[in-house]
Amino acid sequence: MKKLYVLLLVCLMMQAANARKVELNEVARGEFRTEGIFGVCPMADGEHYMRQSNDRKRIEKYSFRTGEKVGVVFDVEKARDISLQHFDGYTMSPDESKILIQTETRYIYRRSFTAVYYIYNVRNNTLEKLSEGGPQQVPLFSPDGNQVAFVRDNNIYLVKLLFGNSESQVTKDGERNKIINGLPDWVYEEEFGMTRAFDFSADSKMIAYLRFDESRVPWFSFPMYKGMAPVFDGNATYPGAYSFKYPMAGIDNSTVTIHSFDIKSQVTRQIALPADAYDYIPRIEFSKNENELAIVALNRRQDRFDLYMANARSTVCNLIVRDNIKNYVKEEEYANMRIYTNNIVLMSERDGFNHLYLYTTGGNLVRQITKGKFEVKEFYGYDEKTGTTYYSSNEESPLRTAVYKIDAKGKKVKLSDGVGTNSAIFSASLKYYMNTFSNITTPPVYTLRDNNGRLLKTLIDNKALLQKLSEYDVPQKEFFTFTTSEGVTLNGWMMKPRDFDPSKKYAVVMHQYGGPGSQEVTDKWRIGARRDGGMFEAYMIDRGFIAVSVDGRGTGGRGADFEKCTYLNIGVKESRDQVETALYLATLPYVDKDRIGIWGWSYGGYNTLMSMSEGTPCFRAGVAVAPPTDWRFYDTVYTERFMRMPKENMEGYEASSCMSRASRLNGTLLIVHGSADDNVHFRNTMEYAEALVQADKQFDMHVYTNRNHGISGGNTTYHLLTKITNYFLDKMR
Repeated sequence: MKKLYVLLLVCLMMQAANARKVELNEVARGEFRTEGIFGVCPMADGEHYMRQSNDRKRIEKYSFRTGEKVGVVFDVEKARDISLQHFDGYTMSPDESKILIQTETRYIYRRSFTAVYYIYNVRNNTLEKLSEGGPQQVPLFSPDGNQVAFVRDNNIYLVKLLFGNSESQVTKDGERNKIINGLPDWVYEEEFGMTRAFDFSADSKMIAYLRFDESRVPWFSFPMYKGMAPVFDGNATYPGAYSFKYPMAGIDNSTVTIHSFDIKSQVTRQIALPADAYDYIPRIEFSKNENELAIVALNRRQDRFDLYMANARSTVCNLIVRDNIKNYVKEEEYANMRIYTNNIVLMSERDGFNHLYLYTTGGNLVRQITKGKFEVKEFYGYDEKTGTTYYSSNEESPLRTAVYKIDAKGKKVKLSDGVGTNSAIFSASLKYYMNTFSNITTPPVYTLRDNNGRLLKTLIDNKALLQKLSEYDVPQKEFFTFTTSEGVTLNGWMMKPRDFDPSKKYAVVMHQYGGPGSQEVTDKWRIGARRDGGMFEAYMIDRGFIAVSVDGRGTGGRGADFEKCTYLNIGVKESRDQVETALYLATLPYVDKDRIGIWGWSYGGYNTLMSMSEGTPCFRAGVAVAPPTDWRFYDTVYTERFMRMPKENMEGYEASSCMSRASRLNGTLLIVHGSADDNVHFRNTMEYAEALVQADKQFDMHVYTNRNHGISGGNTTYHLLTKITNYFLDKMR
């Protein structure tokens, strides 16, 4: 046995010696990304689904029961009349006889884009342009499949397919940076996750839409240069500028009104939602009943959720559900709302944890569907015939999710069997689902299962990626917990070198995000992520570091009390917990307490600055990428959700500002920002830099030309990751 052990040890040492080292250009190129399944669309028959081929040339039809491909619905190489090389996405008509084919996609902000759409007729295999008037946004089939509405230049247009694709203009007052019809403004898109702000009635006779009047919202502008990758030739001699409406905390938002358009009579009406009943309308949706429009309304503090039912013809509104939530309503409540024939399912944190509630369409509470000290993460569907609900939750651990079903009597069945992170796409009949499972050691596995959880077929297991990674010296994540001096238990992960020697002292680089409701510490595969999932850490570890991430107070997965304890003072407890993490790590015998660094992006960049200025000198170096530095510079919806308006909470804004802590900065600092960041404006870094100068604090700064919040394009990602690596190598020797 002793000889066998020695032989095994020698083999492992030889394997480690021969293992390839991760190269930073491989990380930047996404060489370790996983294989996935994209563009999945369950079909109306409940037995099949469609998906886009990886080469973006075909829409293929598969069986949910067998996982076998049973046909090709669309093929760019075989479609008649118009020739395409590939396509970016697709939308099926309700009867699945037509498909909108998305091409020439041009992104505007995080979610919004324009594209050139084609109508594909499944029966005769022909393609034709949806419109000759220019690119479109958010096209939508009517329920009867005979019309398509879309937005162009802030106006709604309607194409009638039975009348030779005749095109008419529904609204005519749309104007950039002034009036928007049928689309969200910048802040609604970013913070409410909206892309389309109109809907067809169930009988296809009406369109309801939101109208945004941005007139009172102040302008925000930033310069645009010629640049490279891409090149803006118009700015070659003089820089240009990009201007848009951006409401900062405490400032006027767009005035939003709801309108209905009668397609036959062409009469437009304004829905009579009381002006004092709402400040935000994050969702509108027609119900299955004729002319009945569901309207979600929030007050400006976002601690009251109201659901109205309006008659789109008479314009009369009735309040059917009111949910008063302590501190603030989370986006999940309206993002997961589903309206059925006789019922409505809503999410709510009213009992302290995110759960599902069943109502009648008249607003009467039938029952609380899920209960317990855990969070429902996603709602997949409700079967009105059987009373069965399908969802995922973190019942087993805040770090893990599983797929469940629960019947009308409360009998619960766990459907997924993988221990880690599970998500699902259910068939229209709820008889089958596609399960995606991963954990820290298992890349995504895609399987088909029935609604009892029985495995039907494994579609993708990503074993090829595991084989590829076996050739590299990639350390494993290890979960850990510790208790702070304030008695708070925090979850974290750590990555050590493969040849870790507990008798040595290692430098540590902490990566975190820390924003409200976020989670970095989950039992999920993130190796393929370019900057914060494992391969970048593997590259850093190969250079002598230990990598650590800890979710502090304010993060998600542990109920409302833990998440919302930062209310009115975001950044204070979060940064304290990162300091506590550094102090805890400093007690470990293999950690060099004098060489602990911290970095993060966006809220993580903000948390980096706050942590390095908390008052406890425990960080040797830090890198803050695209950080918000004062919440008075950020948008209304996000900021006020957690902080209220500045005039209501000036003390909290001061305490949560990096500016007020500038004189307490300790450790060497690198700040990185994109000059064209429409989200967290470069202004944040410029103002903070000035505060550091006046506080006589030395720092380093790098700006990426014309880059937005994601700071990518061309060689940018590689350059940025190299800069971060070199900074820690230089400052933490």
